[in-house]
Amino acid sequence: MKLHLGKLNLKNEPKWFIKIIQLYETSIVRHGFMLVGAAGCGKSTVMNVLTEAWSTIDTQIKITRMNPKAIKGQEMYGVMNTISQEWIPGVYSEIWKRSNNRGNKHISWICCDGPVDAIWIENLNTVLDDNKILTLANAERIPMIDNCKMTFEVENLDNASPATVSRCGIIYISPPDLSWEPLFETWCKDRQETKTFSSPDETDWINAFVAKYIEKQNLEVALKKGYNFMMPCPMIILVTQFLSLLQSVLLPHFNNQETVDKKTFELYFIYCMAWAFGGLFEVDDRARFHKEILEKSGAPLPPITAARAQTEKETVFDYCVSYETKSWKLWEVPEWTPPKRLVFSQLLIPTSDSQRAEYIMSKIADLPVVRHKGRHENGLRNTLLVGGSGTAKTSVCIMYANKFDANVMLFKRINFSSATEPRNF
Repeated sequence: MKLHLGKLNLKNEPKWFIKIIQLYETSIVRHGFMLVGAAGCGKSTVMNVLTEAWSTIDTQIKITRMNPKAIKGQEMYGVMNTISQEWIPGVYSEIWKRSNNRGNKHISWICCDGPVDAIWIENLNTVLDDNKILTLANAERIPMIDNCKMTFEVENLDNASPATVSRCGIIYISPPDLSWEPLFETWCKDRQETKTFSSPDETDWINAFVAKYIEKQNLEVALKKGYNFMMPCPMIILVTQFLSLLQSVLLPHFNNQETVDKKTFELYFIYCMAWAFGGLFEVDDRARFHKEILEKSGAPLPPITAARAQTEKETVFDYCVSYETKSWKLWEVPEWTPPKRLVFSQLLIPTSDSQRAEYIMSKIADLPVVRHKGRHENGLRNTLLVGGSGTAKTSVCIMYANKFDANVMLFKRINFSSATEPRNF
């Protein structure tokens, strides 16, 4: 196991391996069980590691995943057409029939990966109890065979009834079981393995700056207690965002075969830390983050005068690290050239906010397609703009897309509303 982990640059976390053992023991005595935990805590990986190991030494296990909230209840289980009186089978019922075929030589795990609510899970109570039978609206009753398991991956059980919970085995995976520290170790090992590092001393710098700015400041607790995120985001997701942004800003140096010194690396570290951990803050919280986290830790921040900090509320978020000068650079709005034909409703004028957003979007878009072949890990990352109505989210995206090379990049807009259904999408 240690040799295998070393090849994949993974870290052995004993507390997380205990969860694999718990899942194994639960799967032996239960035909229905739930993996419960926040996003990024390792639920899917716990299940994948167990089933892959089990398939290697014993009978093959095949996992069929579906998101019950992506479809309607009728589309999930099936519905009778009121006009033609024809039975229209559902997605889940078809998966159930295929997985409970006695001719299967493998073990089937049906995994419902999505939020639990009474709309769809109450219909599975007859599956999860001792009857182990799926009853459909057309009076069809399909029993569960011994080679089939019903599994769930959920963030919480707030909307699950006691009847459902009592029928399942529950494995709770808390964030500290895996935590965020292994992400830094794996990221550094990957870059050393592929020789894509910005400096041979990069790993030592990362460890030193993580200790200085994150661990010593007890950043996880400080963010949770003292700051208001515009969108809930676990620490492990914030760290993932940080590493993606750090990799993207260091990429031009690697492409040009330039070595980054420690001083410049620290500036990049602080820039990425500010946007990864504080990008979801409002202006006041960003100013507090600048003062209480970065200033307190002695970070080499931009030269902001007290007057500008007071009147303009200028912070590190108003700066980026210049590739040319290797120092802080205040975001400047480029000169706007009016189009030949003025259509007022279609005018898009760049601002410092739009420049900052476009810069991050372009950096994230430059990440490599594959991060690690051995782990089958995708390197591409998406960008999500968060904000209220009228905050120019769409305008920023359009301004960014207008700079695409039409021969290489395409841009498609899809509007969503409360009336949008998965079938329409």
